[in-house]
Amino acid sequence: MISQVSGTERTKASAPEYQGALGSLSVNSSLPEVLARGVEELRTAEQAGDRREVARCGLAVAEANRRLGRIEEADRAWKASYRAARAAGHEGAMAWALWSGGTLARQRGSFALAYRLLRLAAEMGKRGGDVVVRGYSLAGLAETGRIQGDYEAVGRLHEQLLAEARRRGEARHTVWALEGIAQMHRNTGAYDKALALFEEAAETALRAEDRRGWAWALRGIADVVSVRDGEVERALSLLSEAEEACREMRLSSALAYNHKMRGNVLYRAGRYAEARDLYARALDEFREIEEPRGTALSRLGLVKARARLGRDAARSAAELAEVRLMLDRIGLRHAREMVEKAAAELGVGPLPDSAGGGDPVLPAGGAEALRTADVEGLR
Repeated sequence: MISQVSGTERTKASAPEYQGALGSLSVNSSLPEVLARGVEELRTAEQAGDRREVARCGLAVAEANRRLGRIEEADRAWKASYRAARAAGHEGAMAWALWSGGTLARQRGSFALAYRLLRLAAEMGKRGGDVVVRGYSLAGLAETGRIQGDYEAVGRLHEQLLAEARRRGEARHTVWALEGIAQMHRNTGAYDKALALFEEAAETALRAEDRRGWAWALRGIADVVSVRDGEVERALSLLSEAEEACREMRLSSALAYNHKMRGNVLYRAGRYAEARDLYARALDEFREIEEPRGTALSRLGLVKARARLGRDAARSAAELAEVRLMLDRIGLRHAREMVEKAAAELGVGPLPDSAGGGDPVLPAGGAEALRTADVEGLR
């Protein structure tokens, strides 16, 4: 367990996506509360004919719906927020709506659209003089590239954003950047560096009273102590702490990833039946919120656990080929390597070819958007 950290109090985490009449909401506010307040204030703003306030309240509604996994509602809300901001002639509000839309696109696995919307948001935020939305949009570009495995393109941008977040005293973005850099180190086998960064992120989030960032950091710590040290019970305890925070705030995606990670920890420990049940649970949760990346990764874990429990090798190979195709279509650069490694581990290769396979690449403009992104507009 990460205990309370002593020392000088740092800036508390804020939630700049909650604006206008919703500005008093905390980063730790439960999503149902945010949604209820957002809908109420949105109606009031519409009745008053205040287009800028309509845009602000619509943004909160979009974000609450997105994080609750209500994809269609989130899609309608960010677009309505953008239209209201455009009618009001407010570029900052337009940028926030585009950021929300780009984040939703990434969550849905639509990476080309995510790059396009997030880059537009960053450019519009710079023109409108909104430093915060520009920073969030650049961070969104960096995270999109990181998820796809293009660490060369996003590593420098993550470091730049971390330095800028620290300079500005933005605890929430400091935590985000630390976790992103830690994840890249973890995925490349630099476990000691990864653990140190995840622990720093957890401590920073705790001091800033950012329970969302804290929960994600605990998940990262649990992963590293499981894969590096084989500390199963410690990892499961950390995940239980994180799960409690996710449930309090109704963080649907974070909770599903927590369950998938619990499956990973149990699988590594050879507790295959328990891992199978957790992967199946996470798979249902990801399908419910229409998140294709989590869906594919949970299915990969489920195939591996079932194979360890005696599933026919030919059937396992066929299912792995299907998962490989799913991951290829999403656009994850490391998908083929992940699945081929699983096939070798289970002794079920070589895998049958699947139509539409091939080495995935960043969408057109994606790598360039990441390499040319800068933080000058934040200063």
